[in-house]
Amino acid sequence: MMELLRDPLVQWAALPFVVGFIAAAILWPLRLAGLAAAASVVAAVAVTSGFAPEPLTVPRKILVAGAAAALLGALADLAFKPTRVTGLVVGALFAGVTLWVFAAILGPKIPVEVVIIGAGLAALAWWLVATTVALHYDMVRAGAAGLALGLGAGFAALLGGSALLGQYGVALGAGSGAFLLLVMILGGRVEAGATLTLTVSVFAALVAAGAVLLGKLHWAAVLPLALVPILVRLPLPHGPAWVQSLVAALYAGVAGAGAPAVAWLAARGWRL
Repeated sequence: MMELLRDPLVQWAALPFVVGFIAAAILWPLRLAGLAAAASVVAAVAVTSGFAPEPLTVPRKILVAGAAAALLGALADLAFKPTRVTGLVVGALFAGVTLWVFAAILGPKIPVEVVIIGAGLAALAWWLVATTVALHYDMVRAGAAGLALGLGAGFAALLGGSALLGQYGVALGAGSGAFLLLVMILGGRVEAGATLTLTVSVFAALVAAGAVLLGKLHWAAVLPLALVPILVRLPLPHGPAWVQSLVAALYAGVAGAGAPAVAWLAARGWRL
C-alpha cells in the first residue's frame, strides 16, 4: 500500500479523485458537495509535502488562500443564496489576496514592474473568480469549469517547471471531476454553489500565477484559462445530466487545454 501511495499518478490524481468523490457523496445532502475540490487538494498535500505552518512560503500561502475560499464559499451557501453581485465582490477580495500571496516576489522588483505584474495577477484572479462564481447555480457547467481550470493550470505549471503547483492544479481538477461524476449519477440534486466555484477559481488563478512567477511558465499560457468560464456557457443539449456534463467538459476542456499547449510551445522556443 505504501508503495502504491508513492506513485505520482496516485498522489496527484487517483487518490484526490477518490477522496473528492467520497466527500461529495457524503456532503451533497448538506448542499456542500463542492467541498470535493478542496478535499482533493488536501489529500494530495497530505501524502506528499504535508502540512507545516512555517515558513509561510508562496505555495503554502496558496493553500491558505484556497482553504479560505472553500470556507467562505461554504458559509455563503449555507447563510444565503449567492447572487450575480457575489462574484464581483469576492473577485475583488481575492484579487487583493493574490497580491498578499505574491508580495515576497513582487517586493524586490522596481515600482513599474510591481504595478504591471501586480495589476495583471489581480486582474486574472478577479476575472476567474467573478466569472466562475457566476456559475454557482449550474452544477454541470460549474463542475466542468473546475475540471478544466484545475487540469489546465496544473499541467501548464508542470510544463513550466513548477511540480508542486502542478500537483495542486491536477488534484483540483481531479476533485472537480469527482464532483462532476456525482452530478452525472444524481443529476440536479447536487449543488455546486460558491463552495465549488470559489474554491476552483481561486486555486486555479493562484496556481497559474505562481507558475509564472516561481517557474518558467510563459505568461501567455494563463490566458486560455480566462476563456474557460466563457466557453462552458455554450448551449448544452437536452438530455440526461451525464450527456450535458460530457458536452460541458468538452467546451471547457478546449480552453483549459490551451494553457498547457501554449506552455509546451513556449518551452520549445516558439515566439508568443
